Amino acid sequence: MTGSLTWQALRDLKVSELTRAGDPWHEVSGRSAADRAQVDRAMSAKLRETQESDAAEAALGRLRRLSRNFQYVQTECGLVRTALNGLAGDLIGPQNQLKQALEDAASLNFTVHEDGSVSYPALQVDDLTGATREARGGTSTGSSRLPLEPPVLGPAGQQSLRPGYAAFRPVNPNAEKAQDVADRIARAVRSAREIDARYAKTLDGLRAEKGLDVTAATLKDVFRDTADVRSTAGTHLAEGIPQDKSPAERKKWWDGLTDEQRQEYIQVAPDLIGDLDGIPVLARDQANRNYLPALIDDLARRGGDEAKTKLDALRMIQDKLGESSHPPMFLLGVGDEGNGRAIVSYGNPDASRHVAAYVPGLGTKLDGEFVTGTMKRAEDTALGAREVDPSSASIVWLGYDAPQSADVMSKGDAQRGAPAYNEFMAGLSATNANEDPHVTAIGHSYGSLTVGTAAKESGGIPGVDDVILLGSPGVGAQKATELGVGKEHVFVGAADNDPVTHLPTKGESALAAGPAWVLGGPEGVRRAGDLFDIGNDDLYFGKDPASEAFGAQRFAVDDGPRMIIEAGKFDAHSQYFDPGRDRKSADNIANIVGGRPQGVVRENHR
Repeated sequence: MTGSLTWQALRDLKVSELTRAGDPWHEVSGRSAADRAQVDRAMSAKLRETQESDAAEAALGRLRRLSRNFQYVQTECGLVRTALNGLAGDLIGPQNQLKQALEDAASLNFTVHEDGSVSYPALQVDDLTGATREARGGTSTGSSRLPLEPPVLGPAGQQSLRPGYAAFRPVNPNAEKAQDVADRIARAVRSAREIDARYAKTLDGLRAEKGLDVTAATLKDVFRDTADVRSTAGTHLAEGIPQDKSPAERKKWWDGLTDEQRQEYIQVAPDLIGDLDGIPVLARDQANRNYLPALIDDLARRGGDEAKTKLDALRMIQDKLGESSHPPMFLLGVGDEGNGRAIVSYGNPDASRHVAAYVPGLGTKLDGEFVTGTMKRAEDTALGAREVDPSSASIVWLGYDAPQSADVMSKGDAQRGAPAYNEFMAGLSATNANEDPHVTAIGHSYGSLTVGTAAKESGGIPGVDDVILLGSPGVGAQKATELGVGKEHVFVGAADNDPVTHLPTKGESALAAGPAWVLGGPEGVRRAGDLFDIGNDDLYFGKDPASEAFGAQRFAVDDGPRMIIEAGKFDAHSQYFDPGRDRKSADNIANIVGGRPQGVVRENHR
């Protein structure tokens, strides 16, 4: 209706009819989502668990196809509903502007004509000589672009004062007011037409593919459709998100939305919701699963080595999400900024009584090693903790840029990452359904400095009861009591053959000067540092967490193999979580995370 949209049609438009028109689309989308869940969680899962045969695999293939069909219908119908909602919301502004202009016209006794022009009556006015004259009425035609026309001027650029001069015309003060009203009407109609045209094009693109087979090409079409609706209605959605509020306030906002509104955000603006702390886990997971294909597609088009590294990792994560896992896997955040972002949970942290959030360290980025190695550490932690208490979940939080090389000697990455980690933890506190969940912060390697920095911020790490420091080069603190949970709740795992737990201070580094470190190993550095480090308990980023002076609870770990400098192998630094390589450490971590600290096997301080 773009070309024929008049000011009368805009005035009389009932935007509620647009939103009601979308209700049937919403109902179909909701039914499709429920049917898809039934196929995935009941039919497919049960068949996968009970049958192993070629026939079962064939049946699973048909069920996957049916699930994709339901997903397609769910998404496309949801997009139609969102577009209609956005159209209604965006038209309210121009309609209100028009109505205000019409009210002003009526109050001034102006006449608004069918074409939008505005007539104003003649008026008796006093001219500059003091004589009363009639200022003629007239009609103003609105412009949505041009400024108001200037008043008529005399030959010298001044309005003539001489009544007999031909250029003299008494000025009707209503002329300027009528022009303003006419311009506002024109602008409102033009804005509404542009909105109408934009949404008409988007809605016209939401056409189902022929046939019942939803292929990869069809799903790409879904991604394009989602992007189109997002670009058209995105402002309408983004304006409502309380980005600058606390996680608790965001949770309250989310709970106040209707289910229909929440689905609009999840389907159309998943990147705005998926990593928003305070949004419940199930919604974040669904949003990130929806956003992941679009992010993959964007990285594939971008090209370059860095994009390919992230792309390969995201495809691996996508594959894992498509597999059944015990505990179940949830994607709480994903992005390509910096070295890449990924927040993955094993077990639902909103439903679990015991939750751990692990911050990785040096060299961690969104690559294949993150998926096969770093994520497995969180999975191993969840599996171990669930043996202690089945209501346990474990998260790996790559929500910051961990140092990659020489910048490991700087606190900058930890200082930038700590506020983001604290906000994430505040989000967990806001969304967890248990009255008083038991939460553990875990920092490995440089990640322990990030956790320590977060713990030293005002108020500490939100909701955290215990802190675990593994393979730590120091946490920026001299005492365990500085971490805000009490020294009896700070636990340290430090393998004697882990070189990171022996990193010298800056002064010791200069004194040791390389050869003592390479040739003598950790003990060589210790001897060099004895000259000014009484007790050998200072590390690069503060007091050694495993030392008596620090005062934490040191637990038993396997010493691990001695490091091999030539091969660059520091296996003792990477095995703390792995029950296959360090059962003692993995069991101790599981006991802490699962809420059974009395099961922890202690070890003497250094």
